[in-house]
Amino acid sequence: MAKQTLIASISGIRGIFGAGLAPDVLVKFAGAYAGWLLESDRGRTVVVGRDARTTGQICSKIVTATLAAAGLDVIDAGLATTPTVEMAVLKEGAAGGIVLSASHNPGEWNALKLLNSKGEFLSPEEGARVLALSRDGTDPTTSWTNIGAITSGDYLDYHVAEVLALDFIQPDVIGARDFRVVVDGVNSIGGVAVPALLRRLGVRGENVTCVNCEPTGIFAHPAEPLPENLTETLGVVRETNADLGIVVDPDADRLALVEPGGRYLSEELTQVVAADFMWRFREGPFVTNLSSSRAIEDVADRYEQTVYRSAVGEINVVQKMHDVDAMLGGEGNGGVILPDLHYGRDALAGVAIVLQHLANERISLTDLRKTLPQYHIVKRKIDIPDTDPSVLLEELAARYSDERVDLTDGVKIDFDDGWVHVRKSNTEPIVRIYAEGRTSEAAAKLGDRFVEELDGGVSARMRPAGD
Repeated sequence: MAKQTLIASISGIRGIFGAGLAPDVLVKFAGAYAGWLLESDRGRTVVVGRDARTTGQICSKIVTATLAAAGLDVIDAGLATTPTVEMAVLKEGAAGGIVLSASHNPGEWNALKLLNSKGEFLSPEEGARVLALSRDGTDPTTSWTNIGAITSGDYLDYHVAEVLALDFIQPDVIGARDFRVVVDGVNSIGGVAVPALLRRLGVRGENVTCVNCEPTGIFAHPAEPLPENLTETLGVVRETNADLGIVVDPDADRLALVEPGGRYLSEELTQVVAADFMWRFREGPFVTNLSSSRAIEDVADRYEQTVYRSAVGEINVVQKMHDVDAMLGGEGNGGVILPDLHYGRDALAGVAIVLQHLANERISLTDLRKTLPQYHIVKRKIDIPDTDPSVLLEELAARYSDERVDLTDGVKIDFDDGWVHVRKSNTEPIVRIYAEGRTSEAAAKLGDRFVEELDGGVSARMRPAGD
């Protein structure tokens, strides 16, 4: 029997289809979400979209039927990026939305990503209420005379049009650069959405080379847009003499870039490039999470702007953006959050900004990268099966109390020449360790140092008395 895998959190649920994520589970959580909408009369319309996973259509049918059975009207957006669904919620004045996508997880996974009426992921309080309703066995099924309607809608054209309507996006300027672009859509909706956007931005069709753009849901490589997963794509950028490679994850909320010659540009720099562009037009704060590169502060200093940090997680970044009225935000995983459109990571917005920046400055992505601060990040983890991570983190914070320490989310320690962020995982019995330095060697050394320190703490707690 396959191992049962289901992770339920305030962000929604995700699991392996047929081994934890089953029809009854989808009904249970979609019903709880419907109950949450109905208990406070938040509205009757919900937008549902999905990425191209092979289980997406069947999961969507189960979810939309459950919502309609609760008396909610459902707009089935079909294949749609996560940011497209978020924008559809705003366009329709919907009560909320559900995106069926396990993001960068492998193809056997799927998930319900839950949105509120602002097209944002649920707040911790909202998510907790949905979870409570799921545990209570809430059944919001209505009478046969009150079932909701299920209609269809396609919002990609609307999403693209809204990107083009931004006052700083100029398709004629982009078109004049005659960019040659490679797109890797990892066999999901990004392979449809990004080429459609490029055409509207003035990039000639014959200049766009598509790799893995058929939305079959059978991912040609691991779905996370990291360099070790993109050997083929890096080669195509090199072989076609492309000016730019664009890589997205299955639901197209993360954007990674490839330089001419097939050099991968760190995902950490996607938001930095976007900020470098936007601060040339506007003033205003930037928000990112504690695990993202210090490069954003360096660029902010050039423009005399402010960067705020939040706990890891998109909703935490978004809430902080609201608090400080941020001009832009993002995460170091390739996420760009542009309030002009909506409060969610949006690879399409990121693509338009990057192309406009290169066109305006008349430089290559390689030349642009050379103007940005250069840092290196390593990511480590240690198992803590029988150890309370909070004790380890408290000890770590006390040990480094003379340094600049941030306890917003685990322990973040800023040194003059780098930083380390240690936090417990929300889904696994592990502690994650992110470290950044000026060189890859310095980052690795810093990461290894804290692995050893934490391993020592774990070992001390597991050592039998008297040893």
